[in-house]
Amino acid sequence: MEYLNLKNRRDLIQDVVIRPLKVNRDPRGILVETLKSNWPDVFGPNQPFGQNYYSITSPGMTRDEDLWHCHPNQDDRFVVIQGDIVVAVYDWRRQSPIYGRLNLFKMGESEGNDGQYLLLIPKNTLHGFCVVSQEPAILLNFPTLIYNPKEEGRIPHQEVGAKFPDGTTFSWDLVRKSFNL
Repeated sequence: MEYLNLKNRRDLIQDVVIRPLKVNRDPRGILVETLKSNWPDVFGPNQPFGQNYYSITSPGMTRDEDLWHCHPNQDDRFVVIQGDIVVAVYDWRRQSPIYGRLNLFKMGESEGNDGQYLLLIPKNTLHGFCVVSQEPAILLNFPTLIYNPKEEGRIPHQEVGAKFPDGTTFSWDLVRKSFNL
């Protein structure tokens, strides 16, 4: 399985952005800027600030085991501040030149500074994440809209039929297995 990150950005889904975060380290610890209004690739008139929230998710758990998340009007901006996750993004936008592409992004602490990036997940793409570290993961999200349950869609994996590059049907169990979870 191939995981994308700051060093490997091959075959990104159109409109996905991986923005490196500046990690300031000193003997006291770290300070990381997670979203700034002067970052035009992830913030601006088409990507405004809606709200901020964080989630804490246990090792091996997903946010919806068998369902994709989809927002027709909202971009998500993920940052991992503790632990490690794999984010799956599937392009099911019919007008996309890469319709049907699946990207897997590894984000988090075990990658050092290279694991500290903001992942912009474009509207109308399917997505979800799984914790692949031995400790809980803390994920920050800076969506472009205030949460509206009527705006968020959930679509069963089996209805979509997303496939890994080798043709195997996507499942979180296969991701977990690649991390021995």
